[in-house]
Amino acid sequence: MSGVWAIALMAFTEAVRDRVLYSILFFALAMIGSSAVLTTLSVGGEGRIVKDLGLFCITLFGLFIAVFVGIRLLSREIERRTILLLLSRPVGRAALLVGKFVGILLTLTVNVAAMGLGLLCLARILEGAWAPRLLVAVGFSLLELSVLTAFAILFAVFSTPTLSAAFTVTIFVIGRLSRDLMAFASQFDSRSLQAAASAVYYLLPDLSRFTLGGLVANDLPLSGSALVLTAVYGTAYTAAVLLLAVAIFRQRDFQ
Repeated sequence: MSGVWAIALMAFTEAVRDRVLYSILFFALAMIGSSAVLTTLSVGGEGRIVKDLGLFCITLFGLFIAVFVGIRLLSREIERRTILLLLSRPVGRAALLVGKFVGILLTLTVNVAAMGLGLLCLARILEGAWAPRLLVAVGFSLLELSVLTAFAILFAVFSTPTLSAAFTVTIFVIGRLSRDLMAFASQFDSRSLQAAASAVYYLLPDLSRFTLGGLVANDLPLSGSALVLTAVYGTAYTAAVLLLAVAIFRQRDFQ
């Protein structure tokens, strides 16, 4: 466990030193702030629009951090062969991979917290009251990003950084649209199309589960049981993807 934590802190330190991280964070905060300007084009519901758009920005730029920073942390070790030095120490491959994941997730947590705080303050200015339920939505955005980070690590284990980034973004798009794909396929009589849509839905993550922006922005009730099930689903899916990544990583020869 100490080895995992040491690698996690090392990955977090590397990520903090990466200038790309600050560029993404600055641009994310700028986008969240500019959403307040966009609300001047609407009539009423400015706070609702800012919440919904701000939560989407947090997820989107969190994805950029997982892709452009997270994948580089592992791919750079593999390309430079410095991973051999890490593996020569009393650190197993599973501990190395899990440590990288924890380090990236820690980086995401800090950045998502900063973006969430900015969105919370902006909503307070527009609506004149605090919206604590935004924190719940931000938390589930972080859970969604943990699933995507696990996929980013999985792809980085056996693919190039460019392909890993493309695959991870594809998972994000399909995961957000999986329910819509199921509904679309149900309108046709083709069993093969429906079977393919069902396979995509059940094999790939249903990321729409984690999007609470619409509920929070419109002050709709949140089901406690549904939130617990979603948390369990996200945690279990993340663990399953990491286990698959570890299994592939153990079979890879770096010599």
